[in-house]
Amino acid sequence: MGLTHITTTVTNLSKTQPPYEAEFLVDTGAIDCLAPASALKAAGVEIEGRDVYELANGEVVEYPYGFARINFMGAETVTQVIFGPEDCEPILGVVALENTGIGVDPVSRSLRRMAAKPLK
Repeated sequence: MGLTHITTTVTNLSKTQPPYEAEFLVDTGAIDCLAPASALKAAGVEIEGRDVYELANGEVVEYPYGFARINFMGAETVTQVIFGPEDCEPILGVVALENTGIGVDPVSRSLRRMAAKPLK
C-alpha cells in the first residue's frame, strides 16, 4: 500500500495544554501511535510506562509511552502513544483507527468511516 497521511491532533487527557498537531503517517502495521517525545511533553502527555517495540527494519527498541486524546477526521479517541525519537515521523496506529471506526480503503489509499464498528 502507498503512503497515506492525515492531520492529527494529540492532547493530554484533561486538555489543559496546547495540542500537538502534525501530519501523521497512517500505518496499519503499527499498533500504537508515535510522536516525538518533546512534542508529547509540550502537549502535557505524561509518561506512564515503557514497552518494547519492533521497528519496520526489525530492530527492537524500548520507548516510553503515555495515554492521550487523538483527533483526526472529526473523530476522537483515547489511546496509547509512544514517546519517539526527535527525528521520527509521527505514526497513527491501527488501534486509534479501529477505536474511531475509520479504516483504510486499500484501492484508493484513503481513510473512510466504517458504516458500523464490528462487535462480533
